[in-house]
Amino acid sequence: MVSLTRSSSARARNDAARGSVACALLGLLLPVAGYVAARQLKDVTIVQGTEATCGSALPGLLALLLARKAQFRIERTLGRAGGAGLARAGKLLGLLSLCLGLTAALALGFYALLNYFG
Repeated sequence: MVSLTRSSSARARNDAARGSVACALLGLLLPVAGYVAARQLKDVTIVQGTEATCGSALPGLLALLLARKAQFRIERTLGRAGGAGLARAGKLLGLLSLCLGLTAALALGFYALLNYFG
């Protein structure tokens, strides 16, 4: 009977890479949800929808941190952990989500300044 040794076992899952993609997708869905809410609900304004877009920076940052953790695990296990493509995708989508959230925050800041001085 042949048993699997530690080095010949099946590939380990890289949950950090999967979590990175999930957080990045959540961060990219927040602006869409804010915009749809502003268009469909009478009580929600576009400014409040933009405030929801600012929240996409936090899942984006978390996605970047999880992608970094996943890439570190891949390097530590010499590629046996798998998930390199997911970690790369999570890093890219997380960066996009972070930039989207920060851009919305800048837009709200300038909007507030224009309302204050105008």
